[in-house]
Amino acid sequence: MRTRSILHLCIGMIALASCTSKLTSLVPDTPSKAPNYFCTWNTQGYAVSYSGSDMMRSAMTEENILGKGQYQNWVSFFPKIREDLYFVMDDSWDIPRNENSANRNPYLGLCELGEGRFPSFRGTPAERLRQLTKRIKQEGWKGLGGWICAQKAGGYEHQSEEEYWTERLKAANEAGFSYWKVDWGHRDRNEGWRRMLTRLGKEHAPNLWIEHAMHGRFIRFSDVFRTYDVENIIAQPLTIRRVAELLPYKSEGENKGLINCEDEPYIAVGLGCAIGIMRHPMDGNLPDGRQDEVFPPVGHNYKRCLDEVVRAVRWHRIAEPFGVDGNFMADTVMLADHWLLHENETWNKGRRTGSTIHESAPARVSRNMPLPIVDDNSEERPYILSSTYPTGAIAIAAIGRALGREYVCKEVAVTAQAMDWHAPIGLFGHFKEVCLLYPEHFEQKGNRKPKVLAQDLAGDKAVDITSEVKIEGCKLTIPGEIIRRVGLMASSPGDLSAPGLVIRIIAK
Repeated sequence: MRTRSILHLCIGMIALASCTSKLTSLVPDTPSKAPNYFCTWNTQGYAVSYSGSDMMRSAMTEENILGKGQYQNWVSFFPKIREDLYFVMDDSWDIPRNENSANRNPYLGLCELGEGRFPSFRGTPAERLRQLTKRIKQEGWKGLGGWICAQKAGGYEHQSEEEYWTERLKAANEAGFSYWKVDWGHRDRNEGWRRMLTRLGKEHAPNLWIEHAMHGRFIRFSDVFRTYDVENIIAQPLTIRRVAELLPYKSEGENKGLINCEDEPYIAVGLGCAIGIMRHPMDGNLPDGRQDEVFPPVGHNYKRCLDEVVRAVRWHRIAEPFGVDGNFMADTVMLADHWLLHENETWNKGRRTGSTIHESAPARVSRNMPLPIVDDNSEERPYILSSTYPTGAIAIAAIGRALGREYVCKEVAVTAQAMDWHAPIGLFGHFKEVCLLYPEHFEQKGNRKPKVLAQDLAGDKAVDITSEVKIEGCKLTIPGEIIRRVGLMASSPGDLSAPGLVIRIIAK
């Protein structure tokens, strides 16, 4: 399989070389098949100023998703990558409009589009869901998904678990529903129940992605496994550590074993993971005037970093996420992050203002390649993540650090091993320089030197950087200034994202 993929990549490169003069973009027009999505939970929270889970559930309505009023029109988000993303409705798309409590709520787990919440969509449960799916796709999204409570709804005691979930999976399949984000509930940590759901899904809804969570070992029978919620002020080390802890597992049977590392797009591309976007473009304070406690405008300012989402999702058009069956390496050296907490900087009500939050993760993690060499051993150095994808594409990401009250993105020089001169290179973050070492010299035709093209993954046009990089024997050196300049060429006004670019080497 790997050999065939690389062969296809080489064939594509030959075609690319033959039309270099006409080249406008290194990013394919075809949307990725990766199970990336945008999830509405934090948008629900923003719309009601995070005034409790019951109010957040009450915000899951047709008018908020499709309406044109203030804090509405959620389907208008992420226009550049919408066709690459599933639109996932979070808790509580499937319960009556006025039943928003989680305590003894008999409707949780119903999995039928709430008629009161979505009054324009009528008919049987499958028909209602199919109509909404069609509408979401008309808005440009790849498909529709939903949050699933891990329990049967009340009133179905006469049905076995298999009968109950088979009915709902068949309805999802009939409706063309694309994604189940299976979260908490009475059976959320029940391995047998989750295995049953995976088995029934493959039988009755083969095109439906079923995402699991909770215990790391569940990834063995999952097509997608989510690393779960984090506090954004210190999300990077916790997410990296959770991904690293999942990598030793092996998928069972034909299960894909993909990791979804949620709203950390550069971690995702650096480690071959899927993306679950939680941030949204409604910037500034909450409607009630308070600071947004989930996405505070400090540290890694997520809502001012929307371009990094675009770049990572478009990288998946070049190289899709891959499962946990491959080789990996994790550094024995751990880097420790810490954040001095100020008011309204986390959703975690157990935190005390003035306290310091601590998290740590391996300094380097790699998949299907050796750990890169980093020229800096200081405490402020970034996390370095790298992967060789099954197609041969290589991605390297430098992830910033939460240190005190700052998000520090120190530039370092990174040297990594690569295998295929013609494979795409994805670089994400700030670097002093990146050096790639190949097993053999670049094979050129006569005295004609290769052409090196690069492109901001958020943009649509490649530029020639041949004269600004060095190819010496088996070594390619890319200066940090080139990564910064090209990787930010298509930046949106005011966006604070780190660079993200793709590079391809073409034989003339």
